[in-house]
Amino acid sequence: MDDDWQQQIDALHEELVRLDDPAAWVREHDAMEASLRYPDFALRGPVFGVAVQDPEVGTEWRVLKPVVDGMPQMARDSLQSYLFFTAKDETEDRAVRRELLSAVRVLEREAVNEVAACGVRYRMVRGDEFARAGQDGLEPPRPTDPEPVERLWERRLRAAPSRDTGFVLDPQRVDGPAAGALKLGLRDFAYSGARFPSAVRADSERAVGTHPEIVLLPAGFGLVERGDHSGWCPRGALMPTPHDARRMFYDGMAETWALLYKFDEETKARYAAAAEEFRALGRADEFRVADRLFRICRIERMVRMGAEGPETPRPSDVDEYGPMKMHPTMNEDGTLTQDD
Repeated sequence: MDDDWQQQIDALHEELVRLDDPAAWVREHDAMEASLRYPDFALRGPVFGVAVQDPEVGTEWRVLKPVVDGMPQMARDSLQSYLFFTAKDETEDRAVRRELLSAVRVLEREAVNEVAACGVRYRMVRGDEFARAGQDGLEPPRPTDPEPVERLWERRLRAAPSRDTGFVLDPQRVDGPAAGALKLGLRDFAYSGARFPSAVRADSERAVGTHPEIVLLPAGFGLVERGDHSGWCPRGALMPTPHDARRMFYDGMAETWALLYKFDEETKARYAAAAEEFRALGRADEFRVADRLFRICRIERMVRMGAEGPETPRPSDVDEYGPMKMHPTMNEDGTLTQDD
């Protein structure tokens, strides 16, 4: 660690002392313990979302759509829907609706990384998703990670709200010395090794110079399964709390997987019984069923920032499909028409 790094870490430590916040000290202790027990990083790859810069709110970029999509086009599609329904349901001003629909039409035709409407900028942003790893595998949730006040197991009509939404992409924000050290350590991170195509490595190395600052997004939690030879494999979406990830696992065993994988009656009953056993454990982060080992793990994500804001998708990022029209045609009066 050079002198500049040491000075920044010392400043973060001094700020922690000044705050005199016992909860912050406990979180910092957990983070330091995790860095020792899980010293390595397992990179999953890029994730994408949408950020917004609204002059009426401020100059900061804020997350509009969670940075969880596996392809840039998925983020563009989510923005297209957001702008369409904003035009449909949230304004009666014809001029405002016209501008929103103009941006929708661009997203229907072009794989753009930024659009503007009514003075607001909307940008597709790129992040990298990774987990800490140690000798026993991927890092599970920490004791200080957020949990819902009431830990329900019943399926919700709506998904739990993402902690990304509204998050300010401020590279100066640091939550303690451990997070500060992680950000500093990630500044020079670039994809390397033969398993990455040369274009991916070149884009990654270029981003270190064009977008040198790091923002750490709120930690998420997911379900992974231990594979025979390929390490830990993701099973399901990123969730905002450890309990939401456990409930997703419970739902899978109790019902969803039987439908998805067409279990026979014997297998269906075995997984349903395992679901109730897992639920009875309350806060288990590892569970074995039918010779399969599952773990709830802690997922971290970073977004690179440059002089012009958050990094957009790179040329080497892959889309499996292109832009498309997703909604009926709407005029500036709000009238919908179905295309032939």
